[in-house]
Amino acid sequence: MASANNFGIEKGKCDVALKWINEYTVKNNKSFKISVTTNQLETLNFGIFDLVEWHGDWSIARNVIKKVSSKLNIKVVEAGFHKKGNIVESFFGMSQEYCKVYSSGKFVGTLILKKRSGSWVVDKEKRG
Repeated sequence: MASANNFGIEKGKCDVALKWINEYTVKNNKSFKISVTTNQLETLNFGIFDLVEWHGDWSIARNVIKKVSSKLNIKVVEAGFHKKGNIVESFFGMSQEYCKVYSSGKFVGTLILKKRSGSWVVDKEKRG
């Protein structure tokens, strides 16, 4: 059972998004849990995102995050893409996370995140 806390949903839209995701996963008999964390991710080009924590299958997580963006016309961050890096950087927590940003289900840009003080922060961002 995988888990992560680096997917994001447009600030202010989490309640409706989580309700839709939970209904979708129950209806489709998927084992998946998702909840909002207290952390946020601020971007210059895409706005502010509430980070969510999820437990379940990675493919289900990616699918529901993109689907909720399309169905509810909201922005989401799909994280979890990694570049093979230096083992020393990983050891000291200097690894990077690559993300795709979707708006209304369409790809609109990318983010590169870094961990600082245990939280993800945007290092670089680029529009579509």
